[in-house]
Amino acid sequence: MGPHAGVAFPERPLRGRLELGVSVRGGRSVASRQFHEGALRVLRPHYLDESGQVCYVMVNPGGAYLGADVFVIEVEVHAGAELLLTTQSATKVYRTPGSFAEQRMNIKLGEGSRLELMPDQLIAYREASYRQNSRISLHPTSSLVIAEVVTPGWSPDGASFKYEEVRLRNEIHVQTGDHEDLLALDNLLIRPPMGDVTGMGFMEGFSHLGSLVVVDPRVDQGLADELYGLVKDFDAYSGVSLTTTIAGTTGLVLRSLSNSTEELNTLLGACTGVLRDRWYGQAPLNLRKY
Repeated sequence: MGPHAGVAFPERPLRGRLELGVSVRGGRSVASRQFHEGALRVLRPHYLDESGQVCYVMVNPGGAYLGADVFVIEVEVHAGAELLLTTQSATKVYRTPGSFAEQRMNIKLGEGSRLELMPDQLIAYREASYRQNSRISLHPTSSLVIAEVVTPGWSPDGASFKYEEVRLRNEIHVQTGDHEDLLALDNLLIRPPMGDVTGMGFMEGFSHLGSLVVVDPRVDQGLADELYGLVKDFDAYSGVSLTTTIAGTTGLVLRSLSNSTEELNTLLGACTGVLRDRWYGQAPLNLRKY
């Protein structure tokens, strides 16, 4: 993984770039490569328990994404390494006149590796347009967990959905021999100016959306049923689906609608807490940022 590998840069300005590689050394996961430029960087690593999993916090010193901004993040978790990647605070997208703000993320997971991607909520404010494109390549024995929340920002009249567009696109591939097979293409697109997004068949009267994506050889129908049973007790409208199985690994996608960021964070935390305890003997996450 080298500078600018696999990324075609647009004419729009590159505001920040971050590259992070994680490997196993001395029985715990450490950074084997770090590179940053512009308005992206990571804080010093820390370890939440004795498992050896390293936690890195991404920081945008600029505080927000603005029109035509492009941010590029590349992450590689090498064989056997474990990474928890989060953000220092919410990702805020303000007015983007002229062009959308964009984040591009490329992730590669090696054999037996693990990534938990747990950013704080994405807040899209009035007249904001944001696109997030993630391409993930994983080994059939690796483990991926992504939890995200999207919420509308404050507007002068107090109404929700004043932003122009939010697009979150996850393209997940499984390494099979000398090529890759597409496991899932998860494309979330919300465009309030194109029509009422609050009604049935879309946001169902809710304003906030939470997503959980899990890819792991241990994902099956039993786990999907268990997580669905767990989230039914929350003040949210939820659904769970499974992907096909490729090379022994399967994906799970959970969507939840609510009117509360806190409710969705608690719901997603309960689901990831089940996985952390059952698969790794770890406690639920408590990142204590506030």
